[in-house]
Amino acid sequence: MKIGFDAKRAFLNASGLGNYSRNTLNALLKYSPDNNYILFTPKINKELFLHYNQFDVISPDSPVSKLFKSLWRSFLVSGQLHKHKLDLFHGLSNELPDGVHKSSVPAVVTIHDLIFMRFPQFYKPIDRKIYSRKVKYACLAAKKIIAISEQTKHDLIKYFNVDSEKIEVIYQSISPHFFERRDTEYLVEKYDLPKKYILSVGTLEHRKNQLSLLKAVHSAKISVPVVFVGKPTLYSSGLLKFITENGMESQVNFLNSIPAKDLAALYQQAELSVYISLFEGFGLPVIESMASGCPVITSNVSCLPETAGGAAVLCDPENNNEIGIQIKKVLEDHSFRKKITDKGTERAKLFHPEKYAQNLISLYTKISS
Repeated sequence: MKIGFDAKRAFLNASGLGNYSRNTLNALLKYSPDNNYILFTPKINKELFLHYNQFDVISPDSPVSKLFKSLWRSFLVSGQLHKHKLDLFHGLSNELPDGVHKSSVPAVVTIHDLIFMRFPQFYKPIDRKIYSRKVKYACLAAKKIIAISEQTKHDLIKYFNVDSEKIEVIYQSISPHFFERRDTEYLVEKYDLPKKYILSVGTLEHRKNQLSLLKAVHSAKISVPVVFVGKPTLYSSGLLKFITENGMESQVNFLNSIPAKDLAALYQQAELSVYISLFEGFGLPVIESMASGCPVITSNVSCLPETAGGAAVLCDPENNNEIGIQIKKVLEDHSFRKKITDKGTERAKLFHPEKYAQNLISLYTKISS
């Protein structure tokens, strides 16, 4: 098969949708190399997508398209699909190029979440309008929609009245780095970290709820250091304020833009991982923790129990007392800790890139045949 992809996020996003896109493309290339994969991107970032030269890459080549790259991606790519004789086109990040429904090339779109519908207060009105238009069109134009969780499938039906038969739930994969055991001693010197710590991975924002972790650690008098890995936002100021007011400066570390190999090592060195988000489309750090052999505490809301699959400790993300109790239990009860870790290791196998690639190719084959 000759398969095209909207690969903008693979080249331009360091986390989130970027990781999904890179993991998808790398998994397909490794485990189904007989197909021809064509990547459409308005810009190439060689540092972010290291092995992009193993794919055929299409980007703006005329003076006008180079000047209006976003318009090229949204409106001109659909006109190139037939030219490149594609059997299928896959939009990896919630959208498809306008006009793709008029093409003879069948399209697939991955919808990650509809957080902008569930929590409109976190988004500007103009952004909500744009996201809504893009998702609505993608759902109408696609021959099949990939939802990354049952939660996302439910939201597509609820908010956009999508026929459930049109939606296929395919859990995403994680980077193979998280399945590889590695030496972690270098982390202490490279990132100026303590030898043992509680790890929390995710953009520092209200929805990710990192302040509740700090409050839980403080109120439960837990002395183990906390390491946050994620892009800072305005929400970070509230975290820093709490840290200063409660004398936790020496107990909390902040990191950002960590390579996947180092992130895997950080999980492996951690005492536990805490991911108590208020809402997610999937919650990738939960599976990354499990694959790395790190016990994980996560929320009992949205898709996170589905993601955890009975292999993590669940708690109310707004109950700081409960969070503190669960952290202490994982830190102090070694038999319980081992039980959760072993369950997580087994659960993570379902998200291995090879299994994911098999699921995608099976869907592609059905659609293009």
